[in-house]
Amino acid sequence: MWKIVVGFVIFAAISLYVISKAGDKVDMSGEKHGGDTTHAPAPAAPAAQK
Repeated sequence: MWKIVVGFVIFAAISLYVISKAGDKVDMSGEKHGGDTTHAPAPAAPAAQK
C-alpha cells in the first residue's frame, strides 16, 4: 500500500514540475476540432479612413 502512495507522490511532483516549467504554454482545454485547431491570431481589422 505504501508503494502506491509513494508512486503517486512522485508522479504528482513530476507533474507539478513539468507544468511549472512550461508556464503558460500548456493547453489544458482538451481535444480541438474544426476551426479551433489553428493557433494563428485573427487578422487585424483595417483602419477606418476619413
